[in-house]
Amino acid sequence: MKNINSKLQEKVKTITINADKSIFLVGPISLPLKVREEVKLFNWYSWISTTDIPDTETLLNSLTTLNFNEFQQSSILVYGDFENSDKSIVRLHSICHTGDIFGSQKCECGFQLKKSLETITEYGSGALFYLANHEGRGIGLFNKALTYLLQEDGMDTVEANNAIGFDDDLRDYEEPAHLLKYFRRKPIDVISNNPSKINFLTKMGIDVANQITLWDKLSSYNERYIETKINKSGHVRATNDSDLNIVGGIYNA
Repeated sequence: MKNINSKLQEKVKTITINADKSIFLVGPISLPLKVREEVKLFNWYSWISTTDIPDTETLLNSLTTLNFNEFQQSSILVYGDFENSDKSIVRLHSICHTGDIFGSQKCECGFQLKKSLETITEYGSGALFYLANHEGRGIGLFNKALTYLLQEDGMDTVEANNAIGFDDDLRDYEEPAHLLKYFRRKPIDVISNNPSKINFLTKMGIDVANQITLWDKLSSYNERYIETKINKSGHVRATNDSDLNIVGGIYNA
């Protein structure tokens, strides 16, 4: 066990957030992904943040009692020379059990996940953060299911979140911002329709060169969801006249 822990410690980095909280980042692990019918090699990382584990050795000696299976951990897919390339692109993707895994057409999450990975490989350098505590804009999967029931009775996504006692958006990007600064100091382009996400990254010291919007085609299933995002949550409306948009699966950059 001692030799195993020594080997694993080399692959676990500690990133300090503040005096009480640290991130333990494990990786890189080579991960071949099928993107546009081609296999592309990404480096995969996962992380936890904690306030009560002082160091990597303590972490590795506590794995069987930490119950990591009871809650999901987030991860990062890094492609190309993310640290040093002159141009690179990032997607902070909030987990969507129904859209990403099942392919639900009620939202555009599955499309955005797939298209983001394609765009990152087209850039030649980039990273996708898959944020596991962002389900339902931060309310969790069970609560998201409750809001879906309310949406079937006519509420939009914001109204449904509010109706069961939550704000519209509880997502936090502090940990991804710290990790971004760990991986790269040069400017990045960010795939997002959400200006508040860009503002948060900028306030955290991330140099965002361009915001690249990414919209799926409207359908009878997702139209109200997308219009609510634009009209109530302040997301940037899709346009076809910019060089920095991905609209309906057409990437114009």
